[in-house]
Amino acid sequence: MDSTTLEVDGSVMEGGGQILRVSAALSCITGTAIKISKIRAGRTTPGLRPQHLCGLQLLRDLCGGGLDGAAIGSTEITLNPGKITSGDHLADPQTAGSVGLLLQASLPCALFTDASTQLCLKGGTNAEMAPQIDYTVKVFKPTLEKFGVHFDCDVKMRGYYPKGGGEVLVTVNPIKQLSPITMTERGTITKIYGRAFVAGVLPYKLAKDMSTAAVRTIRREIKDLYISIPSLQEKDQACGNGNGIIIIAESSTGCVFAGSSLGKKGVYADKVGIEAAEMLLRNLRHNGCVDEFLQDQLIIFMALASGTSRIRCGPVTLHTQTAIHVAEQLTQAKFTISQSDDDQTNNPTFIIECQGAGLSNPHL
Repeated sequence: MDSTTLEVDGSVMEGGGQILRVSAALSCITGTAIKISKIRAGRTTPGLRPQHLCGLQLLRDLCGGGLDGAAIGSTEITLNPGKITSGDHLADPQTAGSVGLLLQASLPCALFTDASTQLCLKGGTNAEMAPQIDYTVKVFKPTLEKFGVHFDCDVKMRGYYPKGGGEVLVTVNPIKQLSPITMTERGTITKIYGRAFVAGVLPYKLAKDMSTAAVRTIRREIKDLYISIPSLQEKDQACGNGNGIIIIAESSTGCVFAGSSLGKKGVYADKVGIEAAEMLLRNLRHNGCVDEFLQDQLIIFMALASGTSRIRCGPVTLHTQTAIHVAEQLTQAKFTISQSDDDQTNNPTFIIECQGAGLSNPHL
């Protein structure tokens, strides 16, 4: 192995696919060769799963690099990045692997090209243990715009477990340099809305039951806002059977939060609605500006930005700590986490501050 290759331990902290996504993306952007070992060592099925392999192959294609050791079940890979180029790229794990996670890995790289890039991402649009595509569009996308990042997301087909079959076309515009963000004042919650859906052969009543239960749960804590969660039956734009709900809350200062849940065999629809509502409420009880799922997704962009970024959040998640660990390994960014001392609620908030590496796009 070349002495300039950086070694990344894939078993530390969160120890899952996130280490792969963040380290491989930063490898491509910084031009640093990496060797990742002990991949997903603590999982019941260690090593690369189809969606991880597909994400790595997409990054390899984006940066015209070399990828060694990449196979299903592999616990060690080496990525030698080349030059990131624009163009059309396809990623299809042939499973219900998350489209949102494929985008997490590839989006940062696509920002550092010479022209707009189109990513055709296939798999599960609404998958367990991953951001639903609705979260990507309604929460992640508007927050990234604060960094100066712009991308379009066109959901051609929704796909559900176990078959997948979803398809999302993402067009990413390159950027010269990311701007730092400050998200420390939440203001008041001004709007709550969402969507409850069924697809395939599942009855429409499930969507109505999820919506009704979610609204009832939120009403117990938030009484003065109109809550709109329409029930939808997806027919032509969905592959397979699925049901779920996502609920979005917006604040007066432009912060966006969400709670979501997917139906499972044997689980009553109202329980799915309640779970999503409680997830949203949990993230509104503290005075933070990002929810527990957005935290870690912002770290790589804070690390790449020029200048100091600050975000206020609830308890810092293990995923966020892991993303910080990897970002500091692969860039010159420096993070600090401190408990906010001006929070009057019983739910403490924290300030994540980052002195960004200020990486510039060499093609613009």
